[in-house]
Amino acid sequence: MALERWRPRLMARSPFRELARLEHEMEDMFGRLPTWPWGERERGWAPAVDMIDRKDEIVLRADLPGLDEKDIEVTVQDGMVIIRGERKEETEEKKEDYYYSERSYGVFARTLPLPAGVEADRVKATFKKGVLEVHLPKAKEATGKKIEIKAA
Repeated sequence: MALERWRPRLMARSPFRELARLEHEMEDMFGRLPTWPWGERERGWAPAVDMIDRKDEIVLRADLPGLDEKDIEVTVQDGMVIIRGERKEETEEKKEDYYYSERSYGVFARTLPLPAGVEADRVKATFKKGVLEVHLPKAKEATGKKIEIKAA
């Protein structure tokens, strides 16, 4: 068996050239995404949401500390639940001290698809101690029926 010297010019494509091409395609793809209507600065956060499936309803819970119910809007339309709001920045001026903040401020929106069998006209929302709960009642047909299995 003969050993042959490796010659990089014989390779059809350079892996580095392929990586550069891929990076360029990714930049193009992300550059074509729609922009947020409220600008770049304000889109820094969105609330975490839990979805709990109960027998007669589905409950969405969103943690919104520091907000009041007047700062939040819940909309049901086109098979979606939309939770919108705004956390206003609290300005604080300190002299001769260092001030650093990691809290997120600005407008947020979460859009979640309505599960099948939800009665959109009976949706209710409550807000208590910084937690928003959206109650999505299930239609009678959607609650299901337990079928008893009999031995034959």
